Amino acid sequence: MSPERRPLVAAIFNTSPDIIDLLRRALEPAGIVAVSVMTHQIREGAVDLEGFLQQHNPQVVIYDIAPPYEANWQLFQHISEMKVMRDRQIVLTSSNARQVEQLAGRHEKIYEIVGKPLDLDQIVTAVKEAAHARPVR
Repeated sequence: MSPERRPLVAAIFNTSPDIIDLLRRALEPAGIVAVSVMTHQIREGAVDLEGFLQQHNPQVVIYDIAPPYEANWQLFQHISEMKVMRDRQIVLTSSNARQVEQLAGRHEKIYEIVGKPLDLDQIVTAVKEAAHARPVR
């Protein structure tokens, strides 16, 4: 399938099955194919992350930074530097965006997930915009 006709695929990396389901129910009606993996499975090596990303080839990864924030930020940094992440855009989420912004010391937007429709709409928009952005890695 040509890149122009390929459906937009977003991978959700999150610690909560409920949040994964919530995001999936927001993304799919917008025409975005959602695939997911639990971050603890990545950390424990229960999922072959490289194989998962190669199989599904998401243009965008929605990565949630959950408590403990510092440990999960370090895992995110490790994953984001992997060769298989090259050319994939990342949308960062958290249940406490302010805490993650302080920890990260970055000016990158962190989308707070509280479960309100506006939160979810912003994430869907961010995924669509990220999919059309030029690769930065």
